Amino acid sequence: MKRQQITPIFFLLPALMLFQAGFVFPQGQYYPPAEAWERRSPEQAGFEAAKLKEAVDFAIANEAKAPRSQELGQAQTFGREPFGEAIGLFKDRGDATGLIISGGRIVAEWGSPDRVDMSHSVTKSFLSSVVGLAFDRRLIRSLQDRAADYSAVTLPYVPGQRFDRAEEFGKQKYIDLFAGPHNSKITWEHLLRQTSDWEGTLWGKPDWADRPDRDATTWLTRRRNEPGAVYEYNDVRVNVLALAALNVWRRPLPEVLREHLMDPIGASNTWRWYGYENSFVVLDGRIVQSVSGGGHWGGGMFINAYDMARFGLLTARGGRWGERQLLSAEYVRQARTPTAAQPTYGFMNWFLNTDRKFYPAVPATAFAHIGNGTNLIYVDPDSDLVIVARWIENGKINEFLEKIYLARRQP
Repeated sequence: MKRQQITPIFFLLPALMLFQAGFVFPQGQYYPPAEAWERRSPEQAGFEAAKLKEAVDFAIANEAKAPRSQELGQAQTFGREPFGEAIGLFKDRGDATGLIISGGRIVAEWGSPDRVDMSHSVTKSFLSSVVGLAFDRRLIRSLQDRAADYSAVTLPYVPGQRFDRAEEFGKQKYIDLFAGPHNSKITWEHLLRQTSDWEGTLWGKPDWADRPDRDATTWLTRRRNEPGAVYEYNDVRVNVLALAALNVWRRPLPEVLREHLMDPIGASNTWRWYGYENSFVVLDGRIVQSVSGGGHWGGGMFINAYDMARFGLLTARGGRWGERQLLSAEYVRQARTPTAAQPTYGFMNWFLNTDRKFYPAVPATAFAHIGNGTNLIYVDPDSDLVIVARWIENGKINEFLEKIYLARRQP
């Protein structure tokens, strides 16, 4: 009998480890391993180098004009709203910065991609991802379920708080997010799509005080809209979602994000997700900070451009990273479905290019994660293209993207 040749397992291990590290998987897609990232020249990636440089130069030349001090910028804008004072951390920003990723590989970069800066409302995309992780694990059975059915009263952490003071007798000392006939009807999907019309005050910020109507007489008498009927970008309601998700996970959300998403995609250890000075709660005997959905009053996600690009690549590939489906295809499908009341918005903060209304120069299937500054993670799944641009004038983004597409070589 002919002896069968068997390859010892220790000869196979190096190749197996390279396979699992995130280099190239059977489907032919490259995933950058942790602390490393392949680069290609523009020509290797199918771009004309001179035209791609023109796009990069355009981004640098159109650096945001707002103050580099994010604290000063907040004071000059949101800080002028009722109850608009800062209650979270700020950090002065760096230079205009960006990355162009094609096929998972870096083909252009500028500024300081490894610098950690505030990402403002890009934070919302990380928040909605944490909700997606809960959905995938059936901690949330359906996004169309009422959030009230998953809610519990929450005890704010107030140092030195006493419950035996006569002056406090009969006053509510807990947070009940979804109490009342209106808030009790709100679903997870309403919160994710910013159509909840939640009413109340959280962390000292009333819902009506966020981007208030110019007519001050309407602040306390505004029309209440049925949940799902009207889209309104509102950071108080975003923070409601963050606290609701914290009560579902019963763990700090940054811890959940790191374990289930950021570590698996090879993100650095330099990102941080902050809440407010007064957003601490007592949860299962621990003092835990409920994080914010952006930098409106400070806080939010502080992150570098490389880690933003990794997240963009994850969403470009439908929630998949190598052999692992980190966010389910079903959750990503729902996130990319237009909101009826605002067709260019999916889940927070997935801005959709429905009918090319958001960015006319790029494909209708593209989407973006966007925050103030402007912080941009642009995603074109059909072209396997991810672009990060930080501190660029918002009104120049469409032209910037158009220049990148014009730099692509025609087949």
